[in-house]
Amino acid sequence: MDKPIKTFLFDVYGTLFDVTAIKNECEELYPGYGETISQTWRTKQVEYFMLRQLMGNYATLYSITHQALKYALKENDLKSNEQIEHQLLKAYLHLPLYDEVEKVLTELKDQKLVVFSNGSHDMLDPLIENAGLKDLFSEVLSIDEIKEFKPVPASYQYVVEKLKLENQEVLFMSSNGWDISGAKNFGFQTAWINRKNLPVEELELEPDYIFSDLNGLLKWK
Repeated sequence: MDKPIKTFLFDVYGTLFDVTAIKNECEELYPGYGETISQTWRTKQVEYFMLRQLMGNYATLYSITHQALKYALKENDLKSNEQIEHQLLKAYLHLPLYDEVEKVLTELKDQKLVVFSNGSHDMLDPLIENAGLKDLFSEVLSIDEIKEFKPVPASYQYVVEKLKLENQEVLFMSSNGWDISGAKNFGFQTAWINRKNLPVEELELEPDYIFSDLNGLLKWK
């Protein structure tokens, strides 16, 4: 039987913030290529941090995001320079929230709300502050503090040690199937925010809850 939830733990990219919106900035700088750049950029960002984890070759997500951007531009034979890359990376600090996020978090304010992300603090902290969410979270945790990317068990272990909780006392939210699988494998209760209406990952690690957006969390209001 699941234990009572003591902490609501939120992933950031794709869960609270719309990463796909970066295509608009890409389109402004490279007309006709916005969608293509943004898709490759995000795909390589995830691929690179997982590869670095496997290789034992850590870099911050900020550095990885920059490297993934360079790859995306090269793949499309697009020229860039330091100023353009800086402008696109800066857009990552001003990603838009999904429509329901602020309302849901505000309504859950009596719960303990914590951020847990693969993002490094140089990306996370300004993003959350720029969105006006800083006061809604009791803590912002980054894997940069232990240099172990989700979904390895050591990353989730860091959370329970830091917050002094048992695995089952955490409800973890993410829009990323791989992240939900990792958290479920570790022993968290999980709520998959399935914004894209995708099938469950075939890893024999079913989410405890599946919601189309964060409004589903209001059952714990």
